[in-house]
Amino acid sequence: MAKKNFNCIACGKNFLSKNEIGINKKLLNLAAKDFYCLDCLANFLEVTPQDILDKIEDFKNDGCKLFE
Repeated sequence: MAKKNFNCIACGKNFLSKNEIGINKKLLNLAAKDFYCLDCLANFLEVTPQDILDKIEDFKNDGCKLFE
């Protein structure tokens, strides 16, 4: 089965990464079908992209399977 391509709902960026999709699900809604890219998610949450990258690392270190 082919991997589905997701685009950012704010800027249209193509081919969101597994980590971008995972952090949307973790922070916004596990059942989400629409996703933000890292930069747009940071803007939406009013944090820096680095804050989100740090949170992704925390979740990965905790063993969350939503991230690579």
